[in-house]
Amino acid sequence: MITMTYWIILIIIAITILITIIYYNRFAVLGNRIDNSLAQIDVQLRKRADLVPNLVSSIKGYMKHEKTIITKVTEARKVLLGAKNIQDKVKAGNQLQSALKSIFALAENYPQLKANENFLQLQQELSAIEDKVAYSRQFYNDSILSFNDLCRTFPGSMFAAIFSKKSREYLKIPAESRAVPKISFD
Repeated sequence: MITMTYWIILIIIAITILITIIYYNRFAVLGNRIDNSLAQIDVQLRKRADLVPNLVSSIKGYMKHEKTIITKVTEARKVLLGAKNIQDKVKAGNQLQSALKSIFALAENYPQLKANENFLQLQQELSAIEDKVAYSRQFYNDSILSFNDLCRTFPGSMFAAIFSKKSREYLKIPAESRAVPKISFD
């Protein structure tokens, strides 16, 4: 009788240890996935920032009278490269994207620039990087969703408390990016 009770207690302890290990590993994997997706966002933002000097040099000759926009792009790049945390990098990346949109809008006034191969190639590369940034942000938020689901559902919430894991914040679109653009045909 004692051996049967002993085996039952031993099996319960083994199952408890196994479940604890499984949940610990799930938290570790999801945390690593979140860190990786943040790194991917950082890489794409850096790639975009690295293209800016080439873009600026290719348009300087065409847009001599547009120094304020070129300065705005250069300053936005400097802020992005100096950002310390991911929220600041994302915010600076959005400012750089806005500044780049101004350049591409102005390029419409310069037919020779629009036909320049370097400019067109840089524009295509920036567009591809924008797609990668958007994908990386989506992957990050999907990883956060999985992590938060684990933290908030039973029995994951129990293990989250044991391992001191808390829900994490999503990357959010800044309010100015959510505003509906004003379109006028006057």
